[in-house]
Amino acid sequence: MTFKNLSKIVLILFLFCSCSSKNSVWQSLFNGKDLSGWDTYLGPKYDTTLNKFDTIPIGLNTDPAKVFEVVRMGNENVIRISGEDFGGISTTNEFENYHLQLQFKWGELKWAPRKKDKRDSGLMYDAVGPQGADGGNWMRSHEFQIEEGDCGDYWACAGAISDVKVKKYNDSTYVFDNNGDLLTFSTTSPNGRYCIKFPDAEKPSGEWNTLDLYCFGGTSIHVVNGVANMILNNSRQFEGGKEIPLTRGKIQIQSEGSEVFYRGIKICKIDKLPENILKE
Repeated sequence: MTFKNLSKIVLILFLFCSCSSKNSVWQSLFNGKDLSGWDTYLGPKYDTTLNKFDTIPIGLNTDPAKVFEVVRMGNENVIRISGEDFGGISTTNEFENYHLQLQFKWGELKWAPRKKDKRDSGLMYDAVGPQGADGGNWMRSHEFQIEEGDCGDYWACAGAISDVKVKKYNDSTYVFDNNGDLLTFSTTSPNGRYCIKFPDAEKPSGEWNTLDLYCFGGTSIHVVNGVANMILNNSRQFEGGKEIPLTRGKIQIQSEGSEVFYRGIKICKIDKLPENILKE
């Protein structure tokens, strides 16, 4: 996608090999053997005869089709998400003020109703509340989009709210621009709940991509292969008729119609965001 009228602001994050906090160390969220420390959740199954989703979810920690499993790839074990059913794996623990890093690459399989669509998954963070709150499949959360050509985009899910500096791309679409106007994105915002990243830094399908997510206070930063392409501010949620902060929650990784592999999932505590994160 080309944005001719968009200011050419390239956001480069200097990534360290170790955790950015002097007093913290990396904690692996995948033990390389099984899905200990994670819950699985699958929403309603898609009926390919009636071309619609069933009404009853498959449920929590019930995975008859082995949508989520640990498989051998080369000389290592990785997490395979088949994409056959919609849902996600979520950490049993909640996290706050952290640097999360993982790697993903696309598989070959795609499933109805997304067989003709882009390969799709997603990294949900600050995930709270019941499973299935968003579309019957995912928790209330902010989404770091993982989709072919769209890695780094933002979706506000099921009551999550963020403010993003943007430029308007067309009547209904906004693109991240750190010199743009600060607008609110949520399921009830007139701006919608979707914002496009800038720039694109995803590698071709079949190659491993590295994602880094920084969350501190109410600010989060999406980084794809060392390039920061989305900054979100004032993280909050709509609860009990009012807006309240949303700065702590689980990590959830989506299954959404596409085969995808994950490895190297690790997290560490931070006491501030990286210095000099933006370079024009």
